[in-house]
Amino acid sequence: MLIDAALNPAEIALLPQRDLSATTCVVFDILRATSSMITALQHGAVEIHPVRTIEEALALKARLPQAVLGGERHGDLIPGFDVGNAPREYTALAGRTIITTTTNGTLALRACEGARRVLVGALLNLEAVAEELRREAPERLLLVCAGTFADFALEDGYAAGELIATLGGDVLTDAAQATLAVARRYSSGRDALRAAQNGRVLIEKGRGGDVEWCARRSVFNVVGQMQSAVIRPVVK
Repeated sequence: MLIDAALNPAEIALLPQRDLSATTCVVFDILRATSSMITALQHGAVEIHPVRTIEEALALKARLPQAVLGGERHGDLIPGFDVGNAPREYTALAGRTIITTTTNGTLALRACEGARRVLVGALLNLEAVAEELRREAPERLLLVCAGTFADFALEDGYAAGELIATLGGDVLTDAAQATLAVARRYSSGRDALRAAQNGRVLIEKGRGGDVEWCARRSVFNVVGQMQSAVIRPVVK
């Protein structure tokens, strides 16, 4: 398995131009989009529709009036939406369909639509993702680090590197090796997320509980897979 990484939004924006037909993508937006998605699926949400813009979210809501509108801009609840982007908001949505749009995470997911397979990654389900990848044994694996606005996000690189360390023994590009180096820099997910700029900002805003939630490793066994722009749990 050849493992590569897309480290920032500029690289992610070019993914639709690449041939990803033999590639499995794992998308990380640890603080907080993919962590919230995995939390929702673990707690019984039926499906999640990641969309790029607020306008797309509202248009889809008109077609799916029973759906929950979720997401954020600049980390805050979008006016008129039902929930924001705090993972614990997604623990009470069993049986629901969710429409979500976030600053980086949903864009990263949709940029991977041409891939052979797209999985949703977080520290929360890291071992479950690794187990699914071992089962699948894809020829190529691309770890997509959603980032923050236009920049690399340390927490996403850390999670990607931790997945590589968990999988072990594959051919790594320089970008993949960089994420592994980030993972080796920190003794725990909590240390990494608290050191990251996003983590510091959330703590300063009184949202340190979100950081602690997202830093937990392999506490959920669900794997989310996006097909036709809809995320559902992988049936094992």
